[in-house]
Amino acid sequence: VVAFADGGAHLLPNNFPAQLTPKQTYEAPTPSDAEALSSLLDQGGSILTGSPADLSKYNIDWKNEYRGQSQIVVKPKTPQEIGRILSYCNAERIGVVPQGGNTGLVGGSVPVADEIIVSTERINAIHRLDMDSGILTCDAGCILQDLHTYAAARNHLVPIDLGAKGTCQIGGNVATNAGGQYFYRFGSLHANILGLEVVLADGTILDLTNTNRKDNTGYAMKHLFIGSEGTLGLITKINLSCPRLPSSRNAAFLACESFGDVLKTLKLAKEELGECLSAFEFMDRAVLRLVQKKHRIPVTCSGDGDELYPFYLLVETKGSNEQHDAEKMTSFLEKSMEGNHVVDGVLSQARTQVEKMWAIREHCNPATKDTGYNWKYDISIPVSEYYDIAEEIRRAIYAVRPDALCVNWGHICDGNLHLNVTTPGEFEEDEEITALIEPCIFESVVRRKGSISAEHGLGRCKNEYLGTLAKNEAAVAKMIKIKGMFDPYGIL
Repeated sequence: VVAFADGGAHLLPNNFPAQLTPKQTYEAPTPSDAEALSSLLDQGGSILTGSPADLSKYNIDWKNEYRGQSQIVVKPKTPQEIGRILSYCNAERIGVVPQGGNTGLVGGSVPVADEIIVSTERINAIHRLDMDSGILTCDAGCILQDLHTYAAARNHLVPIDLGAKGTCQIGGNVATNAGGQYFYRFGSLHANILGLEVVLADGTILDLTNTNRKDNTGYAMKHLFIGSEGTLGLITKINLSCPRLPSSRNAAFLACESFGDVLKTLKLAKEELGECLSAFEFMDRAVLRLVQKKHRIPVTCSGDGDELYPFYLLVETKGSNEQHDAEKMTSFLEKSMEGNHVVDGVLSQARTQVEKMWAIREHCNPATKDTGYNWKYDISIPVSEYYDIAEEIRRAIYAVRPDALCVNWGHICDGNLHLNVTTPGEFEEDEEITALIEPCIFESVVRRKGSISAEHGLGRCKNEYLGTLAKNEAAVAKMIKIKGMFDPYGIL
């Protein structure tokens, strides 16, 4: 439903499916709009104008796959400024793309065409951490790593951790309901967010902030905005529950010969480590061969050599008693080795070794991106069939492109697999591979009653599947009504 008329392109909202968007026309932003928006900003806000190339930092996604044509980026400092901006755009029927750190992997944070980008990077104050309740109040533009540092200095832990924590923003994390490696231990953001402040499409500032752990007074509206990907409103403030920082931390980097051994090791970890188990990360040999170019893998088949085992695990514990936790980890490792589930492994002896193990796991994504064009799939499937789908896709791809790689890693404890295909040395999309693997992967996921998006969201990458492969028609019909209530002109 993109049309053209006097004044330029008419725009669709950025990442919400067309079938869920009211059939409206959208005006192309003009220089006079830029002047009007600038007049709505206070001293702390700013506006950038220029060609799409000049604003490439905001127009191009992290994967360099989706490219917008925005010529206006507004960087407000306060929710009130955002309210005035959205009110103006709503009245003028101008499309708006909320943008945080722009680290998403499904194209949801960049324009479809030339919509105005509203960046939250200047709304970045950390207001306080209540030392009695452990509730952190901060603005949406805070970098996740900064929140980790702030909370750790006060003996608390932010319950979400991602490889992109150095650049992603907490508002974007909430808007996409980001998962991460500690999902198994601490739960989703739905479980950890107590309150939100959100600016709606008409400029209304909706105050849903709350620092009470129990509040049973009507609908819990915050949950509508967690995972909404900026299509219902722009999140500006967050109340986040932060547990006490564990005093002990252990990690082991383990190798397995078969995926059956991986499952047995996972079962044993849950039994032996119990409440201490904080992360159980999976990596296959294919992806670690790419990571190996930058990081030394501490466990190999030939000792100091480069040959890798088929599967690797990063198992981490966090607890409150160092001796107790170390004993539990030692017992787990002994039993896993005695049962021949684990063929080799190393146990961290210092905090720096733990960080080196995590650096290997967190380099899986950048290493794959640097290898060639990257087809990324973030899926949820039953743990018992976790690797079956990777083997299916690998066989299908090799029949067409024997040089292509299928590399895999993920959060196996919650069934989340990051399945990736890459063409080494080739950074342009091979449409034959796309036509082959996309239906193959999604069919395999649906057949296993999984999800085609475990934690990355839909964005522009998967929005067309709403009502077919993602959610049923009845659910989508209700989503349409919710969207129409919060954003009747579909500007977001």
